[in-house]
Amino acid sequence: MKTNSWLFALLLLLLAGVMYFFWAAHEPAWQWHLPAHFSEPRVPADNPMSEAKFQLGRALFYDKRVSGNGTLACAGCHLQSIAFTDGKAVATGSTGMLTGRSAQGLANSAYHTTYTWANFSLATLERQMLVPLLGEFPVEMGLTDANIPVMLKRLSDDADYAQRFAKIFPNSQPAINLENVIKAIATFQRGLISASSKYDEFLAQRASLSAQEERGRSLFFSEQAQCSQCHSGFNFTDQTTVASDTKFATPFHNTGLYNVDGKGGFPEGNRGIFELSNKPADMGAFRAPSLRNVAVTAPYMHDGSVADLPSVLKFYAGHGRVISSGANQGDGRANPFKDERIAHINLDDAEQADVIAFLRTLTDEKFLTNPRFSDPKNAPH
Repeated sequence: MKTNSWLFALLLLLLAGVMYFFWAAHEPAWQWHLPAHFSEPRVPADNPMSEAKFQLGRALFYDKRVSGNGTLACAGCHLQSIAFTDGKAVATGSTGMLTGRSAQGLANSAYHTTYTWANFSLATLERQMLVPLLGEFPVEMGLTDANIPVMLKRLSDDADYAQRFAKIFPNSQPAINLENVIKAIATFQRGLISASSKYDEFLAQRASLSAQEERGRSLFFSEQAQCSQCHSGFNFTDQTTVASDTKFATPFHNTGLYNVDGKGGFPEGNRGIFELSNKPADMGAFRAPSLRNVAVTAPYMHDGSVADLPSVLKFYAGHGRVISSGANQGDGRANPFKDERIAHINLDDAEQADVIAFLRTLTDEKFLTNPRFSDPKNAPH
């Protein structure tokens, strides 16, 4: 009887192995489905794309159990309807602590050269994810050495997760570990491609721009407006990296947002890459975000201190910001570390409105409503 039980168990194990190899061999290869003016993004060799991993990452992205106290999902600060931002000046972490910077949109984050607003050392989505997951000041997702095992047990106790992790990460024991959680979520984020805006349709000759949108487009790419100097290429940022690249540019910019001490200073704790490099010239230098879907991602700037697009255009046309009172009082126009191109912007009120009309053509309604990117718990069966 014992021999028969042993043989039965062996047969089940062999069957499971055969089923896994059949599943792995027949899973369709990942397809990017990119338009002609997009390039394929880079993907780390140790975290290749797959549909199963994308779907697992999607589930984890919307799951509050991934946070330390089980109260906040990644999606809590990244809402699909507003291009995976949160509509706030700064985000609120799982413990109620406010972050110092605005939650960035995740559209086309696969193409970013560096991540977060001002950290030249974070060059992959996987590395970037350690910041919201493990950061102590501010606390975002609130994972610590003490509660990581608790979080992993929550996931391990879910039979569906246990099965899916085992299939996707067969060489990991246990399959549900922090590294694999990060790899799955990064795969989902890497798949958040936004390439179906009116402007994309215009480039594909399937749509026409209005007279105002066309005036705005011409201005955007002109020396007069200077916009495309920092918001360039198909992803409208000068930090874009694709799979074929062998060299990576990592520019950061001071736009004259602050000058709190009359010497170029920015508010303490929010001083750009200066906080890492300690080089005076890096004071107030932040990464230029992509402008895709920019019309739905207010408020703007790294600290959410500019309320709307008309205010953004007025700020740039004014060559910086003057704050007349309060702790951040100062004339940003006179910031000695300001990018010199800001001073060359020349836009009157009508031209600013034209540029805004063009920026609105970068809104991708399909991306904002695509059920493929939504909470799987709410997806129709």
